[in-house]
Amino acid sequence: MPTSNWPPRAVHTAAETAAPDPELAAAVEVARAAAIEEAGGEPIGAHVGVEAEDGGAATHLFETNLPGYRGWRWAVTVANAGAGEAVTVSEVVLLPGPDALTAPSWVPWQNRVQAGDLGVGDLLPTNPGDIRLVQAYQSADDDDAVAEVATDIGLGRVRVMSRTGRDDAADRWHDGDYGPESDMARSAPDHCGTCGFYLSVAGSMRAAFGVCGNEFAPADGRVVHVEYGCGAHSEVELDTSFPVPVSELVYDDTTLDVEHPEPVADAEEPAAEE
Repeated sequence: MPTSNWPPRAVHTAAETAAPDPELAAAVEVARAAAIEEAGGEPIGAHVGVEAEDGGAATHLFETNLPGYRGWRWAVTVANAGAGEAVTVSEVVLLPGPDALTAPSWVPWQNRVQAGDLGVGDLLPTNPGDIRLVQAYQSADDDDAVAEVATDIGLGRVRVMSRTGRDDAADRWHDGDYGPESDMARSAPDHCGTCGFYLSVAGSMRAAFGVCGNEFAPADGRVVHVEYGCGAHSEVELDTSFPVPVSELVYDDTTLDVEHPEPVADAEEPAAEE
């Protein structure tokens, strides 16, 4: 099994590094033999370059033929004790080349969770340093609704949404399905702000958001923007000034039955009188 360093160290091109020691750069076969030994005696690919390392060492790069390691390279680091001294192998590892298939960068689980991932019985604790939350007493002068509960320290909520948290929520609601730019809002006859079923929320969000209370509306029970709207507005009226005329008799000509009459036989001519 080949050894490897993880996470992989950067592989620099020759143009990005200083020229390696000539004796170390010439030790291609020494490095190749070490790579073949590490590969279990299997043949390796072509020599693709050599790079200088800190401390006077050099790393030779060879293509690998191992299945599943397309684009990876054998990296053999060689060194010596000085000019004219024998070249020795320091390490042999597999490193990804510029076109190598590598695993994606690790993302902590709390950063991978998306809206809608939480299921029944799941727990999602908030980060102690979550910028969306702040101690309740710190927000007393920022939100009137918070001030009502912040006076009784210890009896109210421990933390409330910070200004950053509220701004994020406002942006999300504004750009969502119940915001002013949604298809429903653009085709609505009027806005929620003038609807009798619109219930304003409390606090700093009051000016822009409320909850729909119309059971027949698509946003019933949802937070809606004041400029959202739908066809169930409380003041909507139908224009009946131009009634559509309806004919008393309607013919459906899409299902006609066509009958072909039977041919009538020619009548016999009367016999001639004698």
